[in-house]
Amino acid sequence: MTTKDHFPLGRPAFVFDVLDRAAHLRIDDAKLFALESHRDARAYVVFRDSLLVKNESGSMRALLSIEEALALGANAGTIFLGLREGTAVFGMGIGAAAAEKLAGRSDVEVAELRGMAMQGLVPPKELSSIAVAKSMVSWHQRHGFCPNCGARTRMSQGGWKRDCPECKAEHFPRTDPVVIMLVTHGDRCLLGRQSRFARGMWSCLAGFVEAAETIEDAVRREVFEEAGIRCDQVGYYMSQPWPYPSSLMIGCTARALNDDIVVDRTELEDARWFDRAEALQMINREHPDGMTGPHPFAIAHHLLGQWLRGDLAAAG
Repeated sequence: MTTKDHFPLGRPAFVFDVLDRAAHLRIDDAKLFALESHRDARAYVVFRDSLLVKNESGSMRALLSIEEALALGANAGTIFLGLREGTAVFGMGIGAAAAEKLAGRSDVEVAELRGMAMQGLVPPKELSSIAVAKSMVSWHQRHGFCPNCGARTRMSQGGWKRDCPECKAEHFPRTDPVVIMLVTHGDRCLLGRQSRFARGMWSCLAGFVEAAETIEDAVRREVFEEAGIRCDQVGYYMSQPWPYPSSLMIGCTARALNDDIVVDRTELEDARWFDRAEALQMINREHPDGMTGPHPFAIAHHLLGQWLRGDLAAAG
């Protein structure tokens, strides 16, 4: 099975088979305790950008029982992610010391999530739940103190809130919106390279939405800042949760009004136009110069693939 089979067009990582978040249960401590104590309760254990998995007969299992998670050193605090077919699923963190103790064991592994997902080692249907766990664990690790008064905060509402006992401020997790766009000019598309990309890989331009900015304005601003291209006809394609640490990739299309690229070298290593034939070679990993498009794991691959298939009418 190839990565395209794991992530067919229109189905990037983290977007399908979502849990029933059952938000009404977050305020019911007794019910949450009963769900966590049930023998069927399961948890994903997160360490930074990695996931704790069990190795079983050559396959990896990420969904652990609460008892397994605690025995392997996971922190006791759980975050209620939701229900899967009536079974409660939680997110848990694990500290560096506990994760280091697992190094060298053959039965368990703390492995980088993105790499496992791209290789299909974690079932794609579980990635949405894992993304929630990763985002929420990261949020709690970074928000242990009240930004209003500096006091230590405490978890509440099943992990979806932190309360300050001193100034009574309430803190909720936030998601950072990011626009990622396929810009076209006739039968050509604009792709860029960053120095951190794998050798030969090109992808769609992207950038964070700034304060008090619309999605459309963010698309136009980012494309102009990074490549000197003015755009109009901004359209929406789809979105993808991106738990690094907690972003939402907003996939868009746009039409270029000029084609003379001026690269901002502080943002990009390079940017250029690709015609359909060359872009198809790249997305199929068949380019004679070894250039590739974005991985099917990411929404950028799906933007490019849908355009090549003629399904993105907004990208004029």
